[in-house]
Amino acid sequence: MMRHSIQFLTDALKSAREKKGLSQRAFSHKIGVPQSRLSKVESGAVDLRASNLLEIARALGLEVMLIPRQHVPAVTSLVDQAGKAGTDHETQRPLYQLGDEDNDA
Repeated sequence: MMRHSIQFLTDALKSAREKKGLSQRAFSHKIGVPQSRLSKVESGAVDLRASNLLEIARALGLEVMLIPRQHVPAVTSLVDQAGKAGTDHETQRPLYQLGDEDNDA
């Protein structure tokens, strides 16, 4: 049961590692974790402690955050926009822009 509950996390970690062009062996050496343990983490076969999750995520340039459920759609939208902006330099827009009423500095 645990495997399915954190699979989205372990898939995200694996994807981030692969995007950085790191093998399991190279990344496990970088963070000081045996490659066999990293393999089990990425497959969801081991219970991942919060401290280990934070360490692995930060080593991949990720940050773990707890977001109120009602804000998840907004955060997802911002992440999607950031991903699209990073691939299309011609149409980059700021993720957040002050409205006219906010310009009263």
